[in-house]
Amino acid sequence: MQDIKHEIIKILSEVTKKTTGQDVKPDLERSKDDNHGDYSSNIAMVIFARSKAKTPMELAEEIVEKFKIQNSKFKSLEKVEAVKPGFINLWLSKEYLADNLQEILEKKDKLGKTNRLEDKKIMIEFTDPNPFKEFHIGHLYSNIVGESLSRLLESQGVNAWRVCYQGDVGLHVAKALYGIFRLCHAELFSVSSLLGSKMMKQIEDEKLSSKIEFLGKAYALGARAYEEDEKAKKEIIELNKKIYDHDREIEDLYKKGRQWSLEYFDTIYKRLGTKFKKFYFESEAGDIGSKIVRDHTGDVFEKSDGAVIFNGEKHGLHNRVFLNSQGLPTYEAKELGLAPTKYMDFKYDQSIIVTGNEIIEYFKVLLNVLKHIYPDLAARTKHVAHGMVRLPKGKMSSRTGQVITGEWLLDEAKDRIQKAYPEMDEDTAEKVAVGAVKYAFLKSGIGRDIEFNFDESISLEGNSGPYLQYTFARTQSVLAKAGITNHELRIMNYEFEKEEELLLRAIHLFPEVVEEASDKFAPNVLCNYLFDLAQKYNLFYQKHKILESEEEGFRLGLSQSVGQVLKNGLNLLGISAPDRM
Repeated sequence: MQDIKHEIIKILSEVTKKTTGQDVKPDLERSKDDNHGDYSSNIAMVIFARSKAKTPMELAEEIVEKFKIQNSKFKSLEKVEAVKPGFINLWLSKEYLADNLQEILEKKDKLGKTNRLEDKKIMIEFTDPNPFKEFHIGHLYSNIVGESLSRLLESQGVNAWRVCYQGDVGLHVAKALYGIFRLCHAELFSVSSLLGSKMMKQIEDEKLSSKIEFLGKAYALGARAYEEDEKAKKEIIELNKKIYDHDREIEDLYKKGRQWSLEYFDTIYKRLGTKFKKFYFESEAGDIGSKIVRDHTGDVFEKSDGAVIFNGEKHGLHNRVFLNSQGLPTYEAKELGLAPTKYMDFKYDQSIIVTGNEIIEYFKVLLNVLKHIYPDLAARTKHVAHGMVRLPKGKMSSRTGQVITGEWLLDEAKDRIQKAYPEMDEDTAEKVAVGAVKYAFLKSGIGRDIEFNFDESISLEGNSGPYLQYTFARTQSVLAKAGITNHELRIMNYEFEKEEELLLRAIHLFPEVVEEASDKFAPNVLCNYLFDLAQKYNLFYQKHKILESEEEGFRLGLSQSVGQVLKNGLNLLGISAPDRM
């Protein structure tokens, strides 16, 4: 199936060389308009200036004539034509499309998978929440993008390592611990009195969600105190140093809060369908990063007001502190220590780091530093930055009233789905809610900001995850009514109805779309394709009788194939496909 495009390019290249004497590899694009064939090439317009033809159209016509002669032995194409101002449009034959349908039925879950990148090892770092803080919408977005990219890469044979980097040290931790002391009315730094307090004992007996709510309140209190109270600020800074020094007075409380956070994050990963190969922590990377900075102070880094910085201005970038005046590593130094650590664990060909686009400038500095110290790792590192999520105006409650959490968004979507579709069971509502949020985040280009709209995202109509899930369920309902789970395709002739032919031409493109989405790190390419396929199937479903029709065998095969493509495609986006809705 995927070879057909490469075969067309090969023949087009040979014909172009015979016509013009030029050795070029033509671009072959999927046609955006069904009336313009399955594929289109602009090769005549690209090389016209170097040919003897008077116009691009004249050159296109010459190429087409020679292509038809060459194509007489190539039965996969039905028509090739030149159109103004010089495009070459190509239509696949109905026989080829019918054979392709049979192949889909045989491949099932393997459809869209190849081994073309089986020698590649890629590490994908994503989500990266910080213990003691909220799992906010940005973390959710990062997870959704990273999981889909991982699945797309794996579909092409890549050995992918999913990893998560979590900030378990830093001022945010000190602020949270300070807040815990204050909420429990305990003496600061006296962990024994804190753990023995009535409130702390009560919190420890509560379920995990209550513990996380408590941590959220503690962090909010500490963050306010740090900004508004100079004495509290000094105490938090002192607390921060104790955490870095593994002070025995603080260690037990720190470990307890850290464990609560990590257990909570695991519940969200399970809900989202992500299994990480390894978790990395700032507490581990910080020591390594500090040593690297000290080893390179004087050549890469320089001292400034008691801190150690990278003078980014010399390179057209921002200056960044890597060791603060207390000698503690900043986020930058920790990230620097993470790069070689990850490579020691997994000798990757490429390291992909998924984050929000608010730290693009920071990553430019980091990659510049890496070029000076680990040039090979810098060359292997790719930063994929996603946009920001904007929610509709109105009451957007969260645990602390300050941050919209990822869990809240999933729960709110599920609650609205259950109210809109009360007949939907709990398990299906959960799958539809997660699918609604994931698809809404992925259907636009990764780098763009998105406006999340609940009504649009949970609708069973329009460009939404539930619409695709509903279309898949519709194909399964048709097959269930026919009393079959696996269909043997029977095609009596190749005189298809218009809606049938449009479906055949769309289905054929699936492996090619998956390949493109993988190569371009663009799940939205797959989203757009699946939406178009679902629209075509629903139009076919409305216009043509399937069961007890003269073409029942073919139409059942068509329904099964569409269902298989939708299921496989949704899976690559990290979305479940319920059989019933």
